[in-house]
Amino acid sequence: MHLLGAPLTIEVIVKEGTFERSKQMRLFIDGDGSPVKNEVIELAQQYQLPVVIVTSVDHYTTKDYPAHVHFVYVDKGSDRADYEIVKEIEPGDFLVTQDYGLASLVLPKKARVFHHNSTEYLPETIDFLLGQRYLGAQMRKAGKRTKGPKPFTKEDREVFKRIFENELRQTLAK
Repeated sequence: MHLLGAPLTIEVIVKEGTFERSKQMRLFIDGDGSPVKNEVIELAQQYQLPVVIVTSVDHYTTKDYPAHVHFVYVDKGSDRADYEIVKEIEPGDFLVTQDYGLASLVLPKKARVFHHNSTEYLPETIDFLLGQRYLGAQMRKAGKRTKGPKPFTKEDREVFKRIFENELRQTLAK
């Protein structure tokens, strides 16, 4: 709490220094709940790319990460991390997220967006995915049960890493 009783707002805290914009591709992770952080970090180190993990202060960590990994912590609140990613991401950057809404905001910025299930969000398919999300929300609102995602397995993790690395390699070769 702020001294005057109003909530203290932490807009953005960058752990371990700041990251600077450059011509180098950056790998962004929508950090709240991403199951493939370690895989992205490992590949980024291999290809000497910076990683920017944007997450809520609720997920603050004191865990040591390599120097190429930068955390941006945003205040609690719906979509705060999403807005920070949209603000910072540039053409040619990669983003890993499971959020269709965030993907739809980033795609027009000419960044590439991937789901941890190894699929790439594309401008041609994002409207369909948003429509599916809307219908699912309407069904749940009406009391219908919908299936959640299946558990993320070690095999899923390996498939993601292989496909994501292939995309990185192809992009860097251009």
